[in-house]
Amino acid sequence: MSNKKKVSAARFLNAKITSTISITLVLVLLGVTLLILFMGNGLSKYVKENMSFNVMLSANVTDTQISAIRKQLDAQPFVRSSRFISKEEAKEQLIKELGDDPEELLGYNPALDCIEIFLHSAYANSDSIAVINKVIRQQSNVTDLLYQQEAIDLINNNLSTVMTVLLVLAVVLLFISFTLIRNTIRLSVYSKRFIIHTMKLVGATGSFIRKPFVVNNIYTGILAGIMADGIIMGLITYFSKEYVSIEPILSGSDLTIIFSVVVLLGVLISTLATAFAVNRYVKMRSDQLYYV
Repeated sequence: MSNKKKVSAARFLNAKITSTISITLVLVLLGVTLLILFMGNGLSKYVKENMSFNVMLSANVTDTQISAIRKQLDAQPFVRSSRFISKEEAKEQLIKELGDDPEELLGYNPALDCIEIFLHSAYANSDSIAVINKVIRQQSNVTDLLYQQEAIDLINNNLSTVMTVLLVLAVVLLFISFTLIRNTIRLSVYSKRFIIHTMKLVGATGSFIRKPFVVNNIYTGILAGIMADGIIMGLITYFSKEYVSIEPILSGSDLTIIFSVVVLLGVLISTLATAFAVNRYVKMRSDQLYYV
């Protein structure tokens, strides 16, 4: 191979590596944004499904009635899980909170039997809880439903604000990502502008000229997406080991979606950016090619 061909091949390889790395870094940024968005949604669901609601039972309720009430509650579509808390267990919790035994002070155990329920996240909002409160209070031997309304409102409002900010951030970064990848591909196509013009002169159509560039950059987008997924997976593994596991708020299916979307975005953005870049030079006159 001549020195000229070696230099040309080396330049092409360097340009290809630079382009792939640039697209990979942009996709990592986009993938991390998607990851944070999914984590925010997962955290919202996790917090809502771990808020407890105490169904207070009457003092003279029997074990049979307790079992019947719990069975009826578990059958409700809004109940994710439940557990029974006896008077004795409730008293132990009071002792831990107060530091004294209330039975010794009052002469009787003031605690009541209750059933602690956890809702599905879709029902953990003020409107649904108001309806749930009415439904549960209609049960016989149920005296009250205790929950922290202020905490629920605060969580819902804060999570709603955070999710809105993350969505806006995702849209902005998607636009920035497209612009950066487009500029990267445009630079790689720039060196081929005279070849594109030559192909026009021999009668090649626009679609025929675009095809090899698009196909080539589709492979680049797939490779960049896979590399970006590897980097994101490394960040997740490091974060989980050094700080806290994200398993409770991020499922395997969520990760699959994120990794798939990153690769698809790599292909989609690369394809669109290549088509725009090639079209620009296809439409140029020969005298314009020297001034771009």
